[in-house]
Amino acid sequence: MVSEHSDGTGDETAALALKILVAGGFGVGKTTLVGAVSEIRPLRTEELLSQAGRSVDDTDGVDQKVTTTVAMDFGRITIRSGLSLYLFGTPGQDRFWFLWDELSQGALGAVVLADTRRLEDCFPAVDYFEHRHIPFVVAVNCFPGSRTHAAGDVSRALDLDRGTPVVLCDARDKDSGKEVLIQLVEYAGRMHTARLLDSVS
Repeated sequence: MVSEHSDGTGDETAALALKILVAGGFGVGKTTLVGAVSEIRPLRTEELLSQAGRSVDDTDGVDQKVTTTVAMDFGRITIRSGLSLYLFGTPGQDRFWFLWDELSQGALGAVVLADTRRLEDCFPAVDYFEHRHIPFVVAVNCFPGSRTHAAGDVSRALDLDRGTPVVLCDARDKDSGKEVLIQLVEYAGRMHTARLLDSVS
């Protein structure tokens, strides 16, 4: 989305706003990442986990989790002058996947958050973006006490396409989250440019 605004000097400058998805498995830190980096008060659609929900949600490894996103999270961050990112955090449970197609419309790319203790939980998100040719980076959320794995090991374990970035991050830390988003924008820009060149050659 591109909009025009005046900078007060009479010059018109183009402000670019890009849509980014934040995806991944249940309890991996999507809401935390959006909240940590957002410069506005983030919109959250969290509800308390119910006993009925616990029968269908796999809470192994996230026993302390008491809420879950039921629609989406929303935040905004300015990367640099004239470039803002609108962040849409997706719900992690399978029963809310019907929302993903709507949220992914017009997205530049996605961040797939991963927890190496439950790496298999991010396979569905990886498959989703690969099949729809949406550029994404895998951001390994380094939870306290979890074993640290090299980016290359995670890439091989997820069988990622060659060149798909894998970065280590702390979803609670604004600077760490911002670096993940910068890497995604740069990677998505390269991918879109390559596709454009392919289409005209």
